[in-house]
Amino acid sequence: MSEQSTNTTPRPKKKRRPRWQRILIHYWPLIRLCLLALLCLTLIIMAIVALVKNVGKDKTPDEDETSLADTVQPEDPAETEAEAAAKAAEQAISEANLIAAGYDYKGAIDHLKKVAGWSENATITAKIQEYETADAALVPYAAMSTITHVYFQSLIVDTDRAFDGDEQTNNYNMYYTTVAEFEAILESLYEKGFVLVSPYDVIVPFTEEGNDFTSYKYGEIRLPAGKTPIMMSQDQVNYYGTMIGNADGSNETPVFANAEGDGFASRLVIENDEITAVYIDAAGTEHTGDYDLIPILESFIEKHPDFSHHGARAIIAVSGYEGVFGYRTKPSYETALGTELYEQEVEGAKEVAQWLRDHGWDLASMTYGMPNYGKVDSVVVDADSTKFEDTVESIIGETDILIFPNGSDIAGLEMYDGNNYKFVVLYEDGYRFFFNKDSAPYWHQIGASYFRGNRRSLDGYRLYHFPESVEDLVDAEEILDSARPLPVPGP
Repeated sequence: MSEQSTNTTPRPKKKRRPRWQRILIHYWPLIRLCLLALLCLTLIIMAIVALVKNVGKDKTPDEDETSLADTVQPEDPAETEAEAAAKAAEQAISEANLIAAGYDYKGAIDHLKKVAGWSENATITAKIQEYETADAALVPYAAMSTITHVYFQSLIVDTDRAFDGDEQTNNYNMYYTTVAEFEAILESLYEKGFVLVSPYDVIVPFTEEGNDFTSYKYGEIRLPAGKTPIMMSQDQVNYYGTMIGNADGSNETPVFANAEGDGFASRLVIENDEITAVYIDAAGTEHTGDYDLIPILESFIEKHPDFSHHGARAIIAVSGYEGVFGYRTKPSYETALGTELYEQEVEGAKEVAQWLRDHGWDLASMTYGMPNYGKVDSVVVDADSTKFEDTVESIIGETDILIFPNGSDIAGLEMYDGNNYKFVVLYEDGYRFFFNKDSAPYWHQIGASYFRGNRRSLDGYRLYHFPESVEDLVDAEEILDSARPLPVPGP
């Protein structure tokens, strides 16, 4: 038998695992289960701790949302600052554009230069350049002595009630203007290139070198070529009882508006920092809106800001008769109204007066009791002027503008001087601007220490009987309200 060959090389011996590994492998399922149990226990303990911390707190969903929002990363501060600067510039430009619309380009530029970093803002610097170019194109109005002045009474809202055939119908028909007529007049003036100016821009004070005495001279009004300055005023913005309530308030009983009125607004009020007029219709329903000259003109200028030079409005004249702006502020009314209600009336009138002054309106005296200053003596003038100062100026503030009742002046064409005792009284009471009325297109008189001028009416009598006298302003035939009874009577 043959011998078999065999491998006699010994196999290497397998290395034995350490004891700790063998134990770990053997018990690993149990260990893993213990670790999982420990993790669950830890999470439960953390939840309990969190719950205990929140016990007693009144936590709302809003607070949760706020807390969540606090974890959000804030926007880039540099980007926020740039956005804020852009918004500030945009707002300033919008405001400056409104100023510039009234030809006050220098004022608009000054407004823009209040913006922080304006010189580095390309939009602002471009706008300033635009204003500078527009300002350079303005020309001084050369014919200052020809500036005309138109005036109105309270405007008729309801022609049916105003022209109802009673004893006041002829008076309203001759001397008053309807809302429709006034709105058409504004459109005509605007189309013809007229621009409202303040008397304080027409006439300015000056003091010669070495002299403490204040004199007056024409100012400088710069407008685009083709534009013409015009002054405007409204008389007796008191809203008398006979007009708004069909009763005479000249005694000690104040008259408030009711459905028996003749179709006029009854008072001015401020709502949301805007001025509006209260009107009570024939059914006794109260409305607020553009029912008289002031709110109508405000709305017109809002639509056409270039109708107002440097924000100018009209002159508003009040007397002391019954009360100003429709508020029953006559001092003797306090007894009938009671102190609390009377003081409310006074405060309401003061609010209106301040709003008017803040928005470019000039307030004027039409005397206290409406006496004919041209026919009474200086003693009566003194007493009436003092009463206005004591009872009306305390509400509307001081004024240096006097509009003569009934247009009656205290002199003829001659200059005022120290021999005119009425003038001396009024000058000492602070008046420097004096306005009468006549039909001339314009009439100015500049004295050593005052300005005196005429005013033209645009009422039913003037529009109907003398249309040619106002053709520089309006086409009277087109303006005349079709609701006005014709023919318009004469005085």
